[in-house]
Amino acid sequence: MSAAAAAARVAGSFAAQGIMAHLGARLVRVEPGICEIELPYRPELSQQDGFFHAGAVVTVADSAAGYAAYSLMPAGHRVLTVELKVNLMAPARGERIVARGRVRKAGRTLSVVETEVTAYAGDTATVCALLLGTVIGLDGRPPVSPASP
Repeated sequence: MSAAAAAARVAGSFAAQGIMAHLGARLVRVEPGICEIELPYRPELSQQDGFFHAGAVVTVADSAAGYAAYSLMPAGHRVLTVELKVNLMAPARGERIVARGRVRKAGRTLSVVETEVTAYAGDTATVCALLLGTVIGLDGRPPVSPASP
C-alpha cells in the first residue's frame, strides 16, 4: 500500500472516532509508521490546576500510537490497543499538545509503539508524557457493535 493510501485510510478512521472530534483533536501528520495528533487547549480539557488533564493527554497519545501502527497494516485490517504504559513527566500546560506516535517494531499481529507528547506554551516546548504500548492488527473480523457484550 502506498504512503498516500495509508495516510488516507488513517484519516478516514480518525474522522470516525467520536472521542477525537469531542476533544477537538486534529490529525496533523501521517507517514508510514508515524502519526502526529494535535490537541488545542480548552478549559473543558483541564484538571483542577488548569493543565491538560492526564486523560486527554493519554487519549491522544494512544490514538497517535495506534494510527502509527495502522499506517503500516494491510488494507482490511483494524487496530486495537492491547496494552499501554504512560509516564507523565511534566504538567501538560500551554496552548496545545502534540502527540507524536511511531512504531518501534511492526509485527504480523502485534506491534510495539511509542508516543512522545509535547506541550507548547509560547516559545517553550516541554515533553510531558511518554507512552509505550502494544497494538494488535485484526484482519477481516467485523467490529464489535457497541450494543454487543
